[in-house]
Amino acid sequence: MAVVNNIENMNNLQHIKRRKTRVVSVGGIFIGGNYPITVQSMTNTDTRKIEDTVKQIKNLEKEGCDLVRVAVPDMSAALALNQIKEQIKIPLIADVHFDYRLALEAIKQGVDGLRINPGNIGSKDKIKMVIEAAQKKNIPIRIGVNAGSLEKRLAKNKKASIAELMVESALNQVEICEEMGFFNLLVSLKASDILTTVEAYRLIAKNTDLPLHLGITEAGTVWAGTIKSAIGIGALLLDGIGDTIRVSLTGDPIEEVRVGKQILKSLGLKNEGINFISCPTCGRCEINLINLAKEAEEALKHIKEPLTIAIMGCAVNGPGEAKGADLGIAGGKGEGLLFKHGQIIKRVAENRLLDALLEEVNLTLEELKSKKAES
Repeated sequence: MAVVNNIENMNNLQHIKRRKTRVVSVGGIFIGGNYPITVQSMTNTDTRKIEDTVKQIKNLEKEGCDLVRVAVPDMSAALALNQIKEQIKIPLIADVHFDYRLALEAIKQGVDGLRINPGNIGSKDKIKMVIEAAQKKNIPIRIGVNAGSLEKRLAKNKKASIAELMVESALNQVEICEEMGFFNLLVSLKASDILTTVEAYRLIAKNTDLPLHLGITEAGTVWAGTIKSAIGIGALLLDGIGDTIRVSLTGDPIEEVRVGKQILKSLGLKNEGINFISCPTCGRCEINLINLAKEAEEALKHIKEPLTIAIMGCAVNGPGEAKGADLGIAGGKGEGLLFKHGQIIKRVAENRLLDALLEEVNLTLEELKSKKAES
């Protein structure tokens, strides 16, 4: 019963009051309102290579990606979209720049959403053609404004900040869409600079109720980009701003999903999977805690139930500091303590610690399963 109560308490840790927005459906995934914040990614394969692209998307699906975007650089890529969509489970979004005809073909191919950049998609007449096609298929459009590709007339304005110009660009395009009776919209305002990005999102959040797609564009490599994204996206989520996120990293897109999910879990905005607590180790640690923590994280990454697991190096940072954990280990000399909700349940030899933890996790999951069946 204690395990269930602890998880129910985790469900109540929603201290962040989210901004109220409209709701948009992307292939049956609802974004905005009170719906869960979704995690997106983008393939880095050649979209024209259908097999490679589908393989990567399926790997993203396994990692828990909610929506996926693919680049559409030419008509060959656009014509591949239907074959890709038929082989995947999550919604497919087409990313189109420069040529409105690619957007029209992507819609014809049956994509679930469209991302266009108003700075380069073309004239108002061309945008109108895209909007009319999307309206017929009930496909949402994300107006994606990037700091590096503002319309030329706006880029010449030296008085306003880049963030203000990004917002002006986005709202101008929103106005065009809404004047045409199209309201199925999302907005993103991304820069590689954290402060510019945060300023832009905070400003637009005051001026529209459209759902917002968050991200720091071109954030960098997995290591540096993770830090930049966590700071920028995290700051906005703490403000209650943001309805879907994409962490842009130079690397395997799977890392984008992992980081995105972890950002949400760290803020209590995603209550799924293992929440790991592990100490940094110090001179008191007398077991190989670093490897133990890595092995435990890998062994439990498939778990969907919300459990908090603590891997601690000694009695100082053991049951006391990790008493809120569902389960945990506190290392000793050649052995360790297995504890549950701060209470020691057994002493285990070091070479058996991981197995003992995994066994207890399985027992806990069975308890949860039984509890759900009873209710």
